[in-house]
Amino acid sequence: MARAHRIFWAARLQVGQFFFAVVSLVASGVPGSVWAGEGSAASAAYVTNQIGNSLSIVDLATEKQVAEIAIGGKPAGIAMSPDGRSAYVAAPDGREVIAIDTASRSVIKRAAVGKGPLGIAVNPTTGAIYVADWYEHRLYVVDPATLAVTATVPTGQSPSGVAVTADGTTILTADRDSNQVSVIDAATFKVQSTIATGERPFGITIDEAAGRAYTANVAANTITVIDLKSRTHLSDVPVGLRPYAVARAANLLFVTNQHDESVSVIDAVTLQPVKTLRVGGFPEGIEADPTGSTIWVACWDANTLEKIDVATLSVTARIPVGEGPRAFGKFLR
Repeated sequence: MARAHRIFWAARLQVGQFFFAVVSLVASGVPGSVWAGEGSAASAAYVTNQIGNSLSIVDLATEKQVAEIAIGGKPAGIAMSPDGRSAYVAAPDGREVIAIDTASRSVIKRAAVGKGPLGIAVNPTTGAIYVADWYEHRLYVVDPATLAVTATVPTGQSPSGVAVTADGTTILTADRDSNQVSVIDAATFKVQSTIATGERPFGITIDEAAGRAYTANVAANTITVIDLKSRTHLSDVPVGLRPYAVARAANLLFVTNQHDESVSVIDAVTLQPVKTLRVGGFPEGIEADPTGSTIWVACWDANTLEKIDVATLSVTARIPVGEGPRAFGKFLR
């Protein structure tokens, strides 16, 4: 039943295409050196459950779901405020962005944004929220205090994943039906350039130390590697069927493959395959813990959040969450 619901919703959103991919923002490392992580371990995961119309909160220390918040509107995208006090959810069917207080675990505000808000990210320096509208083919700036739209810029067709550089100056959108990435200046909120990708990029991950970005190309079964300085397409790397998202830890790239029920592990320096890991049905959202020791994966059909140990490249935990988890974006806090 879960798969039937998912196919119906995806068909509506993609107008005849099968499924889409997104890439979350993740911690990154320097090419050619072992990256050991750069922060404290995340304490919680905030997982959007699209079929369940909810947000699961998972305690990562105990590896248990501790709360499930009703959201509505088929929630998909998720982002965190820089201070971790708020989580922001994009609900495409509800045409809303919802703010959640992470301390009280409650919805504190919701506002209408566009016709199909999907990808969502937060500027790490200003706190501004960026929302990609699948149907309107544009990116919105949303004020974090009021959730009011303060600016908008046209992108390519059907923007999905959104990423922001660590200095807050540049925004990237993966424009799925234009097979490109739009590069947007955060100060002027204008498109500076576009970069060609593989077929149907759905999301984007920024690798700060490497000076790269990665898209997961759902129709090409590849990830595209982009040089951020020259803003050029460097290469396409084969992965599994219908790749959805990318995370990086310890000089490795981890790519969720929906139709293979697997995660491809790629050497981030040589871009050669290392291993393929079996995970739950339809793996989608993925993010690396700030320490670089753990990868977390949301599995749509299995209704689980799964833990991958980076050192052993093995799945070490499967945590039940709500129905149809996507965790589309930055979901660790």
